[in-house]
Amino acid sequence: MSNNTLKTLRIYWGYCLRHKVALFLLISSITGASILNAIFPLFFKQFFDTLASPQPKESLVGTLVGILIWLAALYFLQWCFYRVASFVNIHFQSKIMAEIANDCFAYLHKHSFSFFQNNFVGSLVKKVKWFTKAFEDITDKVFWNLLTLAINLIIIIYVLATRNYLLALGVLVWLLIFFGINAVFIKYKLKHDIKRAKIETESTGLLADTVTNSHTIQLFNGYTGEMEKFGETTERLRKIRWFTWSLSAWLEAGQGFLMIFLEVGMLFLALRLWQMGILTVGDFVLIESYLVDMFIRVWDFGKIIRHIYETLADAEEMTEILQTPHEVVDIPGALALKVSSGEIEFKKVDFYYNQTRAVLRNFSLVIKGKERIALVGPSGAGKTTAIKLLLRVFNLTAGKILIDKQDIAKVTQESLRGVISLVPQDPILFHRTLKENIRYGRPKATDEDVMEASKKARCHDFISQLDNGYETYVGERGIKLSGGERQRVAIARAILCNSPILVLDEATSSLDSESELLIQEAISELMKEKTVLVIAHRLSTIRQMDRIILIDEGKIMEEGTHQELLKRDDGKYRKLWEIQAGSFGE
Repeated sequence: MSNNTLKTLRIYWGYCLRHKVALFLLISSITGASILNAIFPLFFKQFFDTLASPQPKESLVGTLVGILIWLAALYFLQWCFYRVASFVNIHFQSKIMAEIANDCFAYLHKHSFSFFQNNFVGSLVKKVKWFTKAFEDITDKVFWNLLTLAINLIIIIYVLATRNYLLALGVLVWLLIFFGINAVFIKYKLKHDIKRAKIETESTGLLADTVTNSHTIQLFNGYTGEMEKFGETTERLRKIRWFTWSLSAWLEAGQGFLMIFLEVGMLFLALRLWQMGILTVGDFVLIESYLVDMFIRVWDFGKIIRHIYETLADAEEMTEILQTPHEVVDIPGALALKVSSGEIEFKKVDFYYNQTRAVLRNFSLVIKGKERIALVGPSGAGKTTAIKLLLRVFNLTAGKILIDKQDIAKVTQESLRGVISLVPQDPILFHRTLKENIRYGRPKATDEDVMEASKKARCHDFISQLDNGYETYVGERGIKLSGGERQRVAIARAILCNSPILVLDEATSSLDSESELLIQEAISELMKEKTVLVIAHRLSTIRQMDRIILIDEGKIMEEGTHQELLKRDDGKYRKLWEIQAGSFGE
């Protein structure tokens, strides 16, 4: 077994131990039913030995009826065991599967921004789904197949040994050969199953990526190219499936030959022992019953073990995620952030992407409480990165960020993000109603609060014109709305949130000039009594800021008011303004 396979099994076993009573009832009831199943052939042996007796039939009827009554009673007891096991299993599996799904959801969403940048949405969804489903598949096979197989084989070998040690020895040697061949085969096949699972994940991720970007594929005539790329992936998947399935077919052929050999050999041996007066006619029924039952179970053994390993191979991908430490974590005993004035200080901050690419270097900035500042500069200068660091999307390489003298690395992430309202450049909405998307800023807000925030964000009018109004579903990522409409919904959400610190990342970039003018008043109202950080490329939107910070190459190059920066003859801000003002004139 690989290390991840063992980790997966340990994770599942840990969930089982959370429900010890149900686990005990499940195992004990299946064990009881399995023991009875192995005992039944003993009654059939007695029944046929009685039938073969030379005594008068009339004297045998009572004995035969007694055997049948015992069989009926034991069959009913076995039925009771199975019913208990069935209903306990329903509770056991459904409860644990829900716990696994919830824990996967919680752990997955605690991963960093970069983690989600490096993983396809579709593949992550598949991993959670397969990991949860794998628990059901594995526990079914272990409890209902492997456990019953082990109990039956132990009793079969013991009973045969009481009849004649050669019978038990023959079965035992055969089982060792059979299981040995399966063990070697399964170990060889596992690495190919893991490879198949990875290709399936790649295929799922590629499909999800193309579905998400279907509009782009249509606009840029990418259908043929994407079809070829997906076809190449499915062809690799077809080849690995063909290979693993062919291996299974060859093993089944070998198993069938071994079963024929054992059955014929056991009957020849039984015939010889019968000639010697050691076995009876009933023993033939006993041996054949055991062989048929054993063949059914061990034939499935190979499939069961292969299925378990294949399922584990599928589940291992999620195990890797669960074993991957979160990049951004709260320190032990982290306290909630308490905001009074809303002062923000970047103190000698360094940040490197992937520990190599410097984005911010020795970056220091103090933003007074309720001060409104704008961050400007060329693309890649570090403006958005500074905002992400403030929100603890990434850990700092060096330095500190303080809010009201509290190090944000030492407070809980939840409390930090609870005091910051963000309106991103490209707001992503849930595939939920407009009301639910706006209320996401404050889940306990009333319908009246939602409507009031929408009016301030100037989105109430277009929402009212929709057939279902605020109950309209916006589509995946808000695709049913225009860019400007999504932006105004995001602003309404921020208004409803009403946090003491407000971040506007190109918040009006998707609006036409008329829409921008409509919500400028709402944004001005939203900014009151808040510490505000605005990122903008359109310099016309930030002229009224208390301070403008020009960032380039991860450093502060200039700062001051709009008028102060324009007075610098060789200033970079002035050059940017003249370029944009010139374009306005044109």
